This record gives sequence, C-alpha cells and structure tokens, in this order.
Amino acid sequence: MRGQLLKSRLSLIITGLCLGSLLTSLIWYNNNVDPHRPPPQKKNVTQPFGPCEGCRKIIDKAVQRYSQTWKKQEDNYQNFRSNLSSECHGLDNAIITQTNTPVGSRIVFNGIRKTLKVTPKLFSIFAKESPFSNKTWDTCAVVGSGGILTNSSCGNAIDSAQFVIRCNLPPVDNGYEKHVGVKTDLVTANPSIFTQNYGALIGQRRPFVERLRTYGNSLLLLPAFSYTLDTPVSLRVFSTIKDFHSPIRPVFLNPEYFRSLLLFWRSQGLYRGQLSTGISMVSLALELCNNVDLYGFWPFSTHPYSLHNLTSHYYDNRQPKFIVHAMPTEFELLLQLHSQGVLRLHLGDCQPGGTEVIDKANAQNSEKQEDNPPKI
Repeated sequence: MRGQLLKSRLSLIITGLCLGSLLTSLIWYNNNVDPHRPPPQKKNVTQPFGPCEGCRKIIDKAVQRYSQTWKKQEDNYQNFRSNLSSECHGLDNAIITQTNTPVGSRIVFNGIRKTLKVTPKLFSIFAKESPFSNKTWDTCAVVGSGGILTNSSCGNAIDSAQFVIRCNLPPVDNGYEKHVGVKTDLVTANPSIFTQNYGALIGQRRPFVERLRTYGNSLLLLPAFSYTLDTPVSLRVFSTIKDFHSPIRPVFLNPEYFRSLLLFWRSQGLYRGQLSTGISMVSLALELCNNVDLYGFWPFSTHPYSLHNLTSHYYDNRQPKFIVHAMPTEFELLLQLHSQGVLRLHLGDCQPGGTEVIDKANAQNSEKQEDNPPKI
C-alpha cells in the first residue's frame, strides 16, 4: 500500500515537472520564436521613415520656410564653419593618413571598445596625405538618396557644383542621370553593401569593379574601422580596386573624426542615435566648401508639396532592418541651418536649367489640410 502511494506521488511529481517544462518552453517560444509576433521595439528611438512623433510639425515648418526666399547669411555660415572646424578638423583628420596615423599607433573602433595596432603593412595602404588639406571649393552638393529626388529633374543643378558628394554607392545611370546627375567627386560605401550585394568580395569581384565605373576617379570613402567585421571586407575592397586597376581612389574614414563629429552634433541638439552618413558628409562639406547645397534629404514618406507617397530611396523602397539614426531630428537641425543661411536644402523639383521650382500654391494648400492630413 505504502509502495503504491510512493509510486503515485512520484508519478505526480514527474508529471508536474513535465508540465512545467512544457509551459516554460511555450513561454520561451512565444517570446522568442513565434514568427507572427513583431520583434520588441527599442524605446526612445525615432523612426527614420513614416509616422513619428512631431513629423507633421516638422513637415509644416519646412513647407512654411520654403515659401520664403532663401538667402545666405555669411556671418552665420562663418561662425558655424569655424566652430565645426575647431572641434572636428575635417580637412586634416576626416581621412586616415600616414601623417595622422603612424606605424605603431592604435586605431580605436567606433562601434566597439577594441583597438587595432597599425602595422607597416596596414600603414602602407593609408593615403600619404589628406586629399582635402589646403583645399576649398566654392560650391558643393551633398546628394542624399531620399525618394524626394524621384522625377525631380535636379541632375543639372547637382552636376553644376564644383564638388559633389554622394552616399552609399547610389546608382547614377540607367535613367537616373536627369534627376540626380552623374558627377561624383566623393562617394561613401557602407561595408554592408559589399556583403549583401557582392558576396563580401570573396568570390567574383568583377561585377563590383564594373559598378564602380560610374563614379570615375572619385574618392571612395570606406568606414573600415567602425566595427571589427567591417575591416576585412573593406581591405578586400581596397585590394580589388588595385588588382583591377580601377581609377576610383579608396580612402579610409578616420574613426577619431567620426567621434568628434558625434560630440559636435550632440552639442547642437542631436541627443540620440548614431550619425547618419548624410549628416557626416554635410559636416565635411561645410568645412570644404563656401556654399553647400543639399539634395535628397527628406526623411518622410510624403512629398512636402504634391503630398504623394515617396519611396525610401529614389532607386528602391528598401527599409532599414535596424533603426540606428534619428533621421527626423537630423533633418530638423539641417532645416535650422537652412533658415539661418548656413546651407541650402532643396525640397522642390528643378527646372531644366537647374533652378528650383517651389509650388507655393501646393505649399499653402498643404497647411490647410489639418482635417484630412496625408500619411506621413
């Protein structure tokens, strides 16, 4: 009798353990595996596209300001440029060179707390000197990839600039020329592009080299030292360019310069998120150029004048997998600089001759549509 009772109790204990294990597994599965459950959202992260807190206010503000004539304010420009230069020293430090990064020094990665010692072999592929030292241009265009450039006819206006900066290897051929231009003096490339589109250059490399032809002999800026995973693929990019005798000139972004930029923009009110490539290149342009024009910088999915829906880029509608940039906040800061006459944002379409068209009638109508606001 006592034996049967012990067996019954033991059976109940085993059953309870099994049920507990099953319940734990179900809870874990629901929280981690269930494909129908959306991934948990990080708090206090601004969405770069689509709905976001305060976006409508920013759009209305932009439309209102663009109904007014823009004029450069030389004093504001000189003050901002002087502060930026004294904090970041982009002309000498934006690019890793043999002067600012000697053999035996250590490169501190941006994304992680690791360093890399500069060996003679690594030192040999650094630029001998900064391509920007003792150089300035009168007019510069920084071209973002926003969908606002679609059918904008701004190609001539962009190409008229003396120095043109583009971000993340965007297409400038196959019909895009009319709207984004073709001239390129500096183009950036996120290492993820090489991994996603070119197999990290481990196999066939010629398609990548062919892609670079559209950029001629421009500078190719590689952020090789943001994360340790970026370094090997960036070095393969460098060797591929040399092996195929491509005229493009690869250089490495200095992580020290990037850190100084982050501190500078934190002081300007950009308290959250990593700096985007766009605002980083705008910063460099403000040191390099007397007059800076921005195209394709519009982080919302609705056009500010015609109110039609926009794709995330002028060449595709691919959304970012991870939200690391506070794009609307960056845009608002750039809008402030526009209003202060430091730089000029372009949000309207362009005429064939290159001048911008601002549809004031649509601008006024958009301000009156509070009862039926467009999707943003």
